[in-house]
Amino acid sequence: MLKKGKGWRIGWQEKPDIYKGLIGADDWALELSAPEMEDFCRLLAQIRDTMDSMAEHLMEEETISCEVESPLLWLGADGYVNNYRLRIILHQHRGAEGSWQSYAIPELIKVAQSLKSF
Repeated sequence: MLKKGKGWRIGWQEKPDIYKGLIGADDWALELSAPEMEDFCRLLAQIRDTMDSMAEHLMEEETISCEVESPLLWLGADGYVNNYRLRIILHQHRGAEGSWQSYAIPELIKVAQSLKSF
C-alpha cells in the first residue's frame, strides 16, 4: 500500500524480507526496515506533540527547532510551531537523508498514524 499527497509519500508492504516501508517526497524516497518505520512513525508523533505543546509558550513570530532521535534515525523540525519543515537522517547500515516542506507535514503525520499498527 502506497499513499501519497502533495510533497509526501509513505507506504508499507508485509511481503519484503527487509525493507517493508517507504517514505519520501516528490523527488526522493527511502526504503525503511520495519524497526526504522516504527521509529519514524513514533518520532514523527513526538515532533508533532512537541510542536503543539510549544504553541502556548512562543509568540506568533518566533521560530523553533526540535530534534528527536533513536538509534536508527534522527528527525528534526525547523520553523514555526504550526508551519515547519522536517528532515530525516538514517543512522545504521546506510547513509540517507531527506526532507519535507511545511505544506506536506500535516498530511504526512495523519497518514503515518493510520498506516500500520506496530
